[in-house]
Amino acid sequence: MSIQFHQTKSITELKQILALQQKNLSQQLTKEERSKEGFVTVTHSLALLERMHTMCPHIVAKDKNNVIGYALCMHPSFADDIAILKPLVIQINSCIPKEVSYIIMGQICIAKEYRKRGVFRNLYAAMQQLTQPQYQTIITAVDTANTRSLQAHYATGFQDLKSYTSRGQDWKLIQLS
Repeated sequence: MSIQFHQTKSITELKQILALQQKNLSQQLTKEERSKEGFVTVTHSLALLERMHTMCPHIVAKDKNNVIGYALCMHPSFADDIAILKPLVIQINSCIPKEVSYIIMGQICIAKEYRKRGVFRNLYAAMQQLTQPQYQTIITAVDTANTRSLQAHYATGFQDLKSYTSRGQDWKLIQLS
């Protein structure tokens, strides 16, 4: 198996991202699956993914022609398009100097059968390589209930910026420089 990592290039890849997202939404999983496997919180439309891609292409992991993992690249200007991100950008702007350029990792997900194979770490390595020097740092927020995701982010080198609560959820704002 040879997994390739690159920026999104086609509508087909964006559609595959959405299919993988649907399978891993919190509401699609049992409490046990969420605890053991992690989950994603936000649903995107194809139109929004396309607009985000135009600003900064997403990072995908592919096995042959199939997207088996993704890391969404989201410019801070998209906060007005996704309600859950507005508080995130406010929190980021409260602790990051204005002169620091950053990209938000809007969501990361790996197909269940490809987990624990280094895909997560390699998605972030590709994201760092492909977004620098335009963006100095990658910032994301992880629901504190998503312990699997938090542990994976910390193992990849993310560091805490701050904790905050939004919409009844507790979040860790973290950064990878």
